[in-house]
Amino acid sequence: DYLGIPVFTGLKTDSEKFAGAERTYCIEAMMGDKRALQAGTSHNLGQNFAKAFDVTFQTKDNTEEFVWATSWGISTRLIGAVILTHGDDKGLRLPPKIAPVQLVIIPIVKNEEEKNQLKDYLASITEALKKSKIRVYEDWTNNSPGFKFNEWEMKGVPLRMEVGPRDIKQKKVVLVRRDDKEKLFIPKENVLDNIKGLLDNIQSKLIDQAREFRDKNTHIVKEYNEFKNIIRDGGFVRCGWDGSPKTEAKIKQDTKATIRCIPFDEDPRGLTCVFTKQEAKHEVIFAKSY
Repeated sequence: DYLGIPVFTGLKTDSEKFAGAERTYCIEAMMGDKRALQAGTSHNLGQNFAKAFDVTFQTKDNTEEFVWATSWGISTRLIGAVILTHGDDKGLRLPPKIAPVQLVIIPIVKNEEEKNQLKDYLASITEALKKSKIRVYEDWTNNSPGFKFNEWEMKGVPLRMEVGPRDIKQKKVVLVRRDDKEKLFIPKENVLDNIKGLLDNIQSKLIDQAREFRDKNTHIVKEYNEFKNIIRDGGFVRCGWDGSPKTEAKIKQDTKATIRCIPFDEDPRGLTCVFTKQEAKHEVIFAKSY
């Protein structure tokens, strides 16, 4: 809803879980190069760490017991996940809900007189935007318009507003979307409603694009040769696994792919292990990761 990153949710295998944990739960995302990123984890530590460090609590019966502990991990790697999921050849594309600046205004003026006219023209627009809690920035630096366009595109600002003397005469503004570069000419009186609608649309479009890319590059596989080809070229493989750590280790040695998760919606019924052809204990997702 905020980062625009679709994820698979599930459990880590014993070899991939946090050392000492009873279970590790994870969210796994596909980046733009088709590799997996462990975007977040939570660990059920049971009483293992409490026993190791002698951490106890007093029960209502006035006895001491070791605590039951959990550990949660969501960190700065999510910033990398946003960049690698949505970025393109021009730089960042930030989902509007998390963008520090949602709209940047680029004034196009040649002299002080035009600058003053433009400030008067923009005053009511910027006031309405700020009242609506839209995060807006006006770039009055002396850099050329082209430099500013490029700079703010690299920074991933979802919407750009261009305004010059011609737009004042026509009582319009120009809006440019960062996600698909679409340019729109909007009457001044309709600017606020259009900006709100465009920010919502950009947010939903980014998650739709990311989900479509992930689903297109997630393959259901039964044969090991096909498995190896997909892993070599990049992508996720959903397949059967016999539950053996030896099988898991051999596949990792062969392909550098690891089991990213045992998804919560797994259905191993009728599946065989992609490597050993034995009855599958789990349906899992394999991929190369960072």
